[in-house]
Amino acid sequence: MTLLTDTGTIFGRYLRATLRSKTSLVFGMLQPLLFLALFGPLLTGLDLGVSGSSWQTLVPGVLVQLTLLGGSFVGLGLLVDRSLGVIDRMRVTPVHPMALLLGRTLRDVVQLVAQSVLLVLLGLLLGLRAPLPGVLIGLVFVAVLAGALSALSYGLAMNVRSTPEFAAVANTVGMPLMLLSGLLLPMNLAPGWLNGVSLAIPLRYAVDAMREVFQGHYLNGTVAAGAAATAVLAAACLFGGTRLFQRGHA
Repeated sequence: MTLLTDTGTIFGRYLRATLRSKTSLVFGMLQPLLFLALFGPLLTGLDLGVSGSSWQTLVPGVLVQLTLLGGSFVGLGLLVDRSLGVIDRMRVTPVHPMALLLGRTLRDVVQLVAQSVLLVLLGLLLGLRAPLPGVLIGLVFVAVLAGALSALSYGLAMNVRSTPEFAAVANTVGMPLMLLSGLLLPMNLAPGWLNGVSLAIPLRYAVDAMREVFQGHYLNGTVAAGAAATAVLAAACLFGGTRLFQRGHA
């Protein structure tokens, strides 16, 4: 109960701080909105090698892109708190140590899911047609990935010395994940060798599964593979993030 209560307290503190920062909220949404508004129309009418409309292909990819970028770089905020002594002051309070991680992570999940809802609404205005159950399942994928990536990001932030170090690691890992996951275009359009390499990227299966549910296909191998890959990735990220956070907190 102490962990739950303390997690709720930390979650409320950082959620209020997020809602007060209008600039970060607006600019956090700007890039994915631009992708939909400026890149989406270029795909209309093109043969993407998959069933469904171009919007049913692009919007799920942009949702995962938002989650990947948003979740991977939340650790920068923790680095700021470390430099200001906020983490050190929290350490001497009775708050449960893991609540400092879980409360922040929960805030990130809520924020990224809310931003994803706005992206879907914009997609509907631009031409997306997707069943409500499929959209809701897609948001579950977003929530799980957001929590996992955020926890790992905070764990990394507790074990680097500076913002440039954090950015170097996050960019080096994040860029191949973006390129090989087929976020903007399906990987079946890639050369055979590149498509083969992408099979080792768990996010690819999540993106493919979300594209299926956005078309109303819920019970097939692609969705099952995406759910399994997402679950394994989430477990690994949460375990690694927790261990890193505890080690950095010691």
